[in-house]
Amino acid sequence: MTQLTPRAIAWAETMGGHPDAGFVAAHDGPQPGIATGGPVGRQAREEFEVAQLRSGAALASGAGERAVPEEPDPLRTCFERDRDRIVHSSAFRRLAGKTQVVVFPADHQRTRLTHALEVAQVATAIARGVGANVSLAEAIALGHDCGHGPGGHAAEDAFDVFLPEGYEHGPWGADVVLSGLNLCAQTLDGIRNHSWSRPNPATIEGEIVSWADRIAYCAHDLEDAVGAGIVSTSDLPTEIWEVIGKSRREQLAVFIPAVIDATAATGRVCMDAAAAGALAALRSFNYERIYTRRESVAQSTAVIAVLRALVEFYSGDPQAMPADQLGADSVVSAVRYVAGMTDRYAFEQAVTLLGWDRERLPKGISG
Repeated sequence: MTQLTPRAIAWAETMGGHPDAGFVAAHDGPQPGIATGGPVGRQAREEFEVAQLRSGAALASGAGERAVPEEPDPLRTCFERDRDRIVHSSAFRRLAGKTQVVVFPADHQRTRLTHALEVAQVATAIARGVGANVSLAEAIALGHDCGHGPGGHAAEDAFDVFLPEGYEHGPWGADVVLSGLNLCAQTLDGIRNHSWSRPNPATIEGEIVSWADRIAYCAHDLEDAVGAGIVSTSDLPTEIWEVIGKSRREQLAVFIPAVIDATAATGRVCMDAAAAGALAALRSFNYERIYTRRESVAQSTAVIAVLRALVEFYSGDPQAMPADQLGADSVVSAVRYVAGMTDRYAFEQAVTLLGWDRERLPKGISG
């Protein structure tokens, strides 16, 4: 018989919790308390939004504007429900296995999942600071990259050739990947149009996420590149670091208040020229020294080759895909299936299905 440790025994003994005056508590003994009263439900929070948010902020209303009508939730606003649906979706979980900048990142570098969490942090900070709807901003931020394929932005170039309208991760995420969640129109719009090259989002919260995305990735991509030895903070031009500092923490402390202050002053989600210039300079530095360096270009080329080969394989043999992935158009079905893969699964499929030599696969930081 297996001998349990005292810790395992103590944990097992908590199965039923602790009885307390007809109720059950998680912990034994005195606890902190809160005033009694009815649950603070959806309607109370909707009333709070009307009273506290500034004019122009999106307001939650009942079940929300959804393609398929639903009954309102008694406890959560429509945007809070969207946030929860995204967090519990398989598409969101798979972001943990998808490239942010470098394929096969080291332990401390960002994935698409941790990037989304950092965008949500920046977006909610800005939304609170300007009186916008925090729940909507958070939902958009958490879902904004669910349309990314394996291997980062190279996936968009890989899939472009198979779709007449091309492949953009924002619209693909909103209209394909997350379509089954029946999210609110405002949430989907923000996800669809978060990239600066897309049309304006329809809500202030969508505009906030557009800024939060750029602020987050400019700061953390630099931090990851420094940690990987790709660049050094001493490489930053003086005119950049004298304005925003060399660390992610310093940079966020400049950029987030800059958006809040400018938005509060103008009524538009924007940033003053000095801070915006520094952000643009940081992005240009990252573009030249990180995103388009020789190793990154080689990595992208390898990603494109793998993904195109997989789409060609599955579109030619649709029955090789899981049954729930099959649709009327075998090419679109293949793109949808491959786009949903994590990096490692896609690259392993290239080896096991296509017989690729591992030397042809994208190289991580360690080669």
